[in-house]
Parts: sequence; C-alpha cells; structure tokens
Amino acid sequence: MFFGKNKKRHNAQVDTLIGSSTELQGDVYFNHGLHIDGVVKGNVIAEGETSMLTMSEQGRIEGEVRVHNIVLNGEVIGDVHASEHIELAPAARVTGNVYYNLIEMAMGAEVNGNLVHSVEKPTPKSESATTDDTDLAANS
Repeated sequence: MFFGKNKKRHNAQVDTLIGSSTELQGDVYFNHGLHIDGVVKGNVIAEGETSMLTMSEQGRIEGEVRVHNIVLNGEVIGDVHASEHIELAPAARVTGNVYYNLIEMAMGAEVNGNLVHSVEKPTPKSESATTDDTDLAANS
C-alpha cells in the first residue's frame, strides 16, 4: 500500500466490524477479517491462518494483539504480534513491543517500545533427515 506495487498480499474479507461508537470489554477472538473503528479493552487474537486486522484512526485496543496480517492506523496500548505482515500507517501509535516478520512503517507512525524481528522457524521435515543420512552413508 505504501512502498510498492508488486507485493503479495493476503487480504481477508472483513466479516466483523467494531463500529466507532462501540466499546468492547473482554478478549476478541476472530477468523478471517476484523476491522476496528471503536475501542477494545482486552486482547485481540486471530484464530485463522489467513487472518487480517485493520484499524482506522479512531480505533483503539488496550491489550495484546496476535494476528497474522495487520494494517494499523489507530492506537494500541500493549504488545503487537504480527506473524506475517504489519503495516503501520501514518496515524498508527503503539505503546508496547512490536513483534513482526515483515514490517512497513509510514512517516508519522509511532512505536513506543521495541521492534523485534521474529521469523517462525520451519518444522524439520523427516525427508531431509533421511536425505542427510543417505548422503552421509554415500560419502563414507
């Protein structure tokens, strides 16, 4: 959206909307797409692998966020975990640590905490173990 046109983007259809005049108290668990214009006082956690959270300038979360893909233009007071991609738009404000795999940050976005690059480690495949054993036997 901000830095290039040739990006693969995992867009999930927004199937849940928290409106600007809404305040939720408690944790929010969702699949697919969530858009926040209001206030969530609790954790926001995605349960699907194609999950997407978008937040407008009026949106605010007071709690931890754990989502695969995030486009943030509001305020988060708490840690943010984006396992795939996070986009911090110009009005984004995070008071807490941001854990990311891929990050885009526009001029004006604020992070009052640490930026921590974290890559999910791939699980070892049994095929590679047998291939390595075969290669070792052939080289002996």
